[in-house]
Order: sequence, then C-alpha cells, then structure tokens
Amino acid sequence: MTSRALTGALALTMTIAAASVAYPAQADDIPKAPGHRLVEQYAGAPAEAHPVPGQAPPQHPYLAANGRSGMHADAAGSGTYPWSGPLGNKPTVSSEKMAALGGECATVTFDKDGRIVTVCGTFTGFLVKLLDPHTLKTLAEYKLPQRPSTVEAITRLDFSKIFKDTSGGAYSYLDNEDRLVLADSRQHIVRLAHEQAADGGWSFRVTDDWDLTGQVPHDCVSWTNLYPSGTCDPVTSVMPDWQGRIWWVTRQGRVGTVDPANGTIKSVQLPGEEIQNSFSVAEDGVSIVSDHALYSFEAAADGTPKVVWRQTYDRGTGTKPGSVNQGSGTTPDLFGAGEDYVAITDNADDRMNILVYRRGRVADDRRLVCKIPVFGSGASTTDNSLISYGNSLVVENNYGYENITSLTFGRSVVGGVTRVDVRKDGSGCDTVWESKVRSPSTVPKLSTANGLLYFYTKDPNSLGIDAWYLTAVDFRTGEPRWKQLAGTGIAYDNNWAPITLGPDGTAYVGAFNGLVAVRDENLGG
Repeated sequence: MTSRALTGALALTMTIAAASVAYPAQADDIPKAPGHRLVEQYAGAPAEAHPVPGQAPPQHPYLAANGRSGMHADAAGSGTYPWSGPLGNKPTVSSEKMAALGGECATVTFDKDGRIVTVCGTFTGFLVKLLDPHTLKTLAEYKLPQRPSTVEAITRLDFSKIFKDTSGGAYSYLDNEDRLVLADSRQHIVRLAHEQAADGGWSFRVTDDWDLTGQVPHDCVSWTNLYPSGTCDPVTSVMPDWQGRIWWVTRQGRVGTVDPANGTIKSVQLPGEEIQNSFSVAEDGVSIVSDHALYSFEAAADGTPKVVWRQTYDRGTGTKPGSVNQGSGTTPDLFGAGEDYVAITDNADDRMNILVYRRGRVADDRRLVCKIPVFGSGASTTDNSLISYGNSLVVENNYGYENITSLTFGRSVVGGVTRVDVRKDGSGCDTVWESKVRSPSTVPKLSTANGLLYFYTKDPNSLGIDAWYLTAVDFRTGEPRWKQLAGTGIAYDNNWAPITLGPDGTAYVGAFNGLVAVRDENLGG
C-alpha cells in the first residue's frame, strides 16, 4: 500500500466517531452460500408446550425485566426465558445483514415496547442498534470507537485478535429505564438512552459517561498509535449490583465499581489472572471467574471490591481448541431450589468438569457440592455459559471450534450436550441425560414456558455444504424435537453469539454477518 493510500485509509477509519444518527429503514438479508437448496430445510415435528415448574431468578432492581436485559437473560446468568420460543410450527426465517464485513450482533435486549437494542461488531467498529423486532430494520445507530484488536488484526494480519476479544461492548446490559450500559474500547463506561423525535425518527443519546482511565492502563493500539510502549487493559464486562453500583472487569484481572450517584470509581486487581467472561450478580454478592479461580465479591462501604471467598479450579495445561483462554469459559450461574449455588466449568485436560459450589458463608471444605466430568476423553470444553433452572444445569461442548474458518467445507465438531442436576439434599450431582447434538459455539437458551432448549447446530456434510440450524431439544429428555435451517455459509456461523428469545416468541440468533430471526408461522413478521 502506498503512503498516500495508507493516509487515505487512516483518514477514513478515523472518521468513525462515537455519534448517534438516524438510519434508513431498510434491511438486506444475510446472503446464503451455494447449496442451501440441497440440504434439509426442516426436520422433526412441532412440539407441544410443556412448561418447566419452578421459580425464575429474582428480578434485579436495576436491570430490565428478566429475559430482556442481556446476553444471559438475567442477573443470575441463567439463560432462561419466562415466555415461549418457537414451537416449530412451519417456522419462517428472516435476517438482516449489518455490514459488508462482519456485523455479528451479540447481546440482544428488548425495551418495554419490544424493540431490539443490540450491539453488532463489524470490522470498522462496534455499532449500537435499535431494530424493529419484526422486520429487523434499523431504526437508529450509534457508532462506538474501534477496538484495538481490530487495528492489530488489520495491520498485523492476525485476525485471531478479533475472534478472541470479548471487550468493547459485547457484554452490555439494558437497565431498568431501558438504557443500554456498556464499556467501550476507550475504557469508558457509557449509558445510552434511545428516544423518538416528533417526526417519528429514533436516535441514541449518551446520558452518562464514566472515564476509567485513571485506574485502567489505556496505552492501546490505534491508527494514530500503532506501536504503543505501555499497557492496554480492555474492559470486558459491566453489570450492576443490588445497590445500583456498576461493576466492571478487565482482561488483566481488574475488578472495579462506579457509583452512578457521584461518579466515584474504585478497583482492585487480581495479580497474574485474566478475566474474559462476563459475571453474575445476586443480592448476596457478585460472582466472577478468572482463568485461575472463582470469586465471590462484595463492595466495601466506599465501593472498593472485597473478596468474600475464592476457590481455585483445575485450569489444565493449555488453551483447548474451543476456548478463548486457559481457564473456565463460563459466566458463573447463580441458581438453586432450597439452597444457593454457583456453577462454572473448569479446564481440566482430559475431560472438563461441571463444578457446583455453595454460595453462602460456609467452611471451605463444605463449599464444593460436586465435580462432574462431561463429554468424551480428550475432546471436552465449553466457552459458553451454562443454562441453569431450579437445580438443573445444561452444558454444551464447544471442543474444536475456534473461529469462522473452523467448520468450513462441511466440517463439524464432536459436539454433545449434557444435563446435570444437583440432588435435592445437596449431597452431590447426577447426570440426567446426554445428547449428541452438535452446537459448536452458541450461548444456548431454555424457555421455561414450553420446556424447550434452543441450540444453533451444524452437522457434517459430505457435499461440503455448511448448513446452520436452530434446533429445539426437550429439556426433560434431551431428545431433539425439530430443527429449522437458518442459512448456509460463513455468514451464518454464529461465532460465539447467543440465541435470544423475544417476548413475542421469536428466536434471534447472532450470526457473523448480522442477525437471524426464526418464528412460528402464526407470528407473521
């Protein structure tokens, strides 16, 4: 590239500023790769709704209602929804392409009127979008600053930097006033409201901006700083506690709080530890997992994070194919019928284990409830949160998936899904069922209203066709009930994005090139 061309490219990139704009109401479908007519479009049969009895996680006072607030559906990280997803009744599929390159929509939330508020990642930066939930048309858009990993990927031709970067707004949440809260790549926490003008147009507005750079190293790669000499520590996730403080974590093990009332920022660091996942919050504290240990935190009187207890786990001897780093790939799940538990997975070398701990103030030798190995020898890992409801946990196997190039030409993963239940008396855990469903990298979900688990699956194909399906599995038995083709090719690879169930029964799946919607025929769209 000539110096003039490079200057032009830099100038173009630098124009991507954090600004709110109205957006034309038109949508383009995600393109399907050749072969989509040669694969099965639908298999199975419509399911009848069989609600799962039990109590949903408590409603967090500073989050949007359960099911509307974030990637894991609620503050507990349960991955469960109180309403039904599609039952497989002649499902229809629609999609929206968000960008020429990339465009994957990770966290999908819903405002009080059902509009989608989401964050979509492109190769030119992250976009906060307001979408019509039926047509998927963009109503408003807000551009976030470009992530350092994107600049590194382009300048150093190492695109793994992007695929293993969980910072920049991917983990965001919708608060109790329908404002999206996220940490951007400048190490700022921003709170965004969306509002409608008199002419009917929508836009985003920054209501609050908290600068963490006084406590977080921020000498990061950018187009004007290609070879920084200092430290860059990206903020990976934010969540509020029951008192309204906003907690945040960084990749290099910093844990902090912001008091929205006065802007006070406090933090501590876990030396030598890395945090790549999100975290969960209950009335009794904040649960955070690093690549070395599981923590329970609470805030001191001045807001400084304080460790209540810490449990190390088997982190193995390296990063497995299907993991972002050498450690647990799960956001902690807070659950329990009769007793309060927290669950994660470890990174043990041969077979990954589900680990369940008591959350209360108990002796260290009583904290571990069970350690249950899952999936086959030498091919067992996950980088997605468990599903938790009542005393049940569901985990999928991501071993073998690393990025959108992993499963091309008809390849798949060994796969597997397992349900494990904690015994009623808390004496241990038991495996309830094992399934061969291949869900390479999605954050799966459960509808407690109909008893179906939802996965995004891909089976091997001898013709080399890469076909991606929304697949419904019976929560009670582990048997697949139906699957619907979403699309074919890399553009439909979900690359770690979640499935989200909308209040109207639509299932949304973040795909590499945008967002896919699957709904029963009677819902229209």
